[in-house]
Amino acid sequence: MTSTQMSGVGPDVQVAIDSGVGTVLLDRPSRMNSVTVSLAQQLEAALTELSTQEKVDVVVIRGAGGNFSAGGDFDEVKLLRSQGTDALANLFEAFGRALGVIEGMRQPVISAVEGVAMAGGFEMMQASDIVLVHPDVRVRDTHIRFGWIPGGGSTQRLPRIVGRQQALGHLLSGDTLDANDLVRLGIAYRILGASTFDTDIDAFALALAGRDRRAVARIKELVALSFTTCLGDGLAAERAAVVDHIAGPSGQAGVAAFEGRI
Repeated sequence: MTSTQMSGVGPDVQVAIDSGVGTVLLDRPSRMNSVTVSLAQQLEAALTELSTQEKVDVVVIRGAGGNFSAGGDFDEVKLLRSQGTDALANLFEAFGRALGVIEGMRQPVISAVEGVAMAGGFEMMQASDIVLVHPDVRVRDTHIRFGWIPGGGSTQRLPRIVGRQQALGHLLSGDTLDANDLVRLGIAYRILGASTFDTDIDAFALALAGRDRRAVARIKELVALSFTTCLGDGLAAERAAVVDHIAGPSGQAGVAAFEGRI
């Protein structure tokens, strides 16, 4: 998949589809893939388009040039600030819409993170369904270091992932998190090999692409529900979903697959 030809939805975001995996490449390497209004809009367009593709079962987000994303482009933030609050709000609203698409997609979205992921780049990780990291990754929410506050979701998503203490500790210190920290805190799922990073991403994504797409979509939906409902209602939704699923075509395929292993 890493050698698949990519096409641009714009100058800053490239997309490729291969073997059920859609890859989205943030492509501003000279600016460490920092986020502008244009990049955020292109990212939203790319994710929205992939969400409608029947041949896409998994989406992987990566950054070009050995870094994931350094967050908001500081030069553009300065420019937008000079133009007033409406112009500045446009950046955060565009980025928020892009990240919001992830939550509504039936496909799981993987962030494959190497190099630097700061501020908005870190927030993109938090919005993703699964995060895979390079051993040398460096991640931090840098907003506090400039006397700013997060605008891409860190105050809301991070506490849900790591809890109040860890979220506040990190957001108020701006400390750097390494690969081991990310897995320990539950921000990342797995550390991949340094020399096999690309092939490990491909293998992981291909494995997910081979799962039953109805089951994958239902599991993602139910896990999302767990953050917005009480335990009893969530368990009831799970029971209803599993009965409906097993009674349907996917359930029959699962029975056949299970019997084939006995």
